[in-house]
Amino acid sequence: MNTPERRHRGIYLLPNLFTTAALFAGFYAIVAAMNDQFEAAAVAIFVAMVLDGLDGRVARMTNTQSEFGAQYDSLADLISFGLAPALVMYEWSLAGLGKLGWLAAFIYTAGAALRLARFNVQLAVADKRYFTGLASPASAGVLTGMVWVFQDYGIEGEQLAWATLAVTVACGILMVSNVRYYSFKDLDVRGKVPFFALLIIVLVFVLVSTDPPKVLFGAFLVYALSGPVTTLMLLRRRRAKLSTAADDDGEED
Repeated sequence: MNTPERRHRGIYLLPNLFTTAALFAGFYAIVAAMNDQFEAAAVAIFVAMVLDGLDGRVARMTNTQSEFGAQYDSLADLISFGLAPALVMYEWSLAGLGKLGWLAAFIYTAGAALRLARFNVQLAVADKRYFTGLASPASAGVLTGMVWVFQDYGIEGEQLAWATLAVTVACGILMVSNVRYYSFKDLDVRGKVPFFALLIIVLVFVLVSTDPPKVLFGAFLVYALSGPVTTLMLLRRRRAKLSTAADDDGEED
């Protein structure tokens, strides 16, 4: 007589601890922004990015992946990289624009929610080498990096309200766009690498430590722009090929 398989109702602790810590960092960013502590809010979101990058890797390394962990991670990402950056930007700069300000913040939040939903649906069939649309952590890096940089310079957000509105809406749109971004997921971090690769990693850490706000904001901004630029280059190349093919057909006729 076959006995029914018992289901384990527990959850894996270690990866979900990292996810919870990332969620806490995002929540803390919201609280800090409400208290006008914008630099602390920006740092908290960058901390959430590090923790978010670790939870999945820890789960794979310890073979503790689960459907619960995947759904929990998505919900934490929505708070830390969807809601928190929008509210930080709103409190820092957009509030002075009234209705336009909170609508821009909502567009960003809705873009992050839609981006995460689409990512979850397409996870099994998508090319893992590329993201479709700007990833929400990278988008959050642009917004909060901007806040951190200008806070470091002592520039108030109200002076940049229209610029921050444009950046916030643009990031929201890029998240739900069909623009492709390199995901870096095909990099083999477990295998052996040349000694020079380790030297590059050390140099990256040194570069970031020299001026974290500017370096991190610059890196995420370049990444955010890389998708549209690459897309435009591919479109131009495709049009050139079609034009060449049409010319060749005309000469044969």
